[in-house]
Amino acid sequence: MTTALAIDRLRVTFDDFTALKDVSLAVESGESYGLVGESGSGKSTLLRAVAGLAPVSGGTINVNGKRLGRHRDKAFYREVQMVFQDPYGSLHPRQTVDRLLLEPLAIHGFDNSERRIMRALDEVGLGSGFRFRYSHQLSGGQRQRVAIARALILEPSILLLDEPTSALDASVQAEVLNLLEQVRADRKLTFVMVSHDLAVIAHMCDRLMVMQNGEEVEQLTAAELTARRVERDYTRNLLVASEGFRSGA
Repeated sequence: MTTALAIDRLRVTFDDFTALKDVSLAVESGESYGLVGESGSGKSTLLRAVAGLAPVSGGTINVNGKRLGRHRDKAFYREVQMVFQDPYGSLHPRQTVDRLLLEPLAIHGFDNSERRIMRALDEVGLGSGFRFRYSHQLSGGQRQRVAIARALILEPSILLLDEPTSALDASVQAEVLNLLEQVRADRKLTFVMVSHDLAVIAHMCDRLMVMQNGEEVEQLTAAELTARRVERDYTRNLLVASEGFRSGA
């Protein structure tokens, strides 16, 4: 397998605070990789560093064999897209769904925008009836589906998912997770997913990294996490603290 994302000794510093401390990982093409840890552990910062939204002060990031520089170009955003945690804050309130999906197509010079927009809406289970609605006319789950459609419309190979269901009701979370699973299978996408929910990570991901205070604690397979075959006390404590996590979930 080829490596889709390779991170080597990545450091992120905000003023005098180091948010990531020499973190390294490799995600294979088509793999779903999870990042878990308590709030402030650095997992979302890692995604933002890959996306060019956090100040990298050391280390390297390679995407599909190409080393990233300080700034991200259009070619990068054709390959890598991010879905944010808050479906209420990530969509422009004065733009229709059609406009939200048309904008990235126009920026990147895609043709057949009509067909691409309809395909994207159908793929996330919304359909043409939602095309000219505004975000305030949508539920949280529908908004997150639009955000996923917007990420998919450029046909990336990697999706960065920052707690994509944590702001949704429990009944809607399962629908969105099932949608993401189907999309990954259909498009053979690579996922890097942040979640505080260990059961979600065990279900959605092949492997994962446990993080604490901006550092790696340990890397595990999902099977090892589910069977509680972990080495570090911090990970054991996360398992105990994760409500509803069950062996075999």
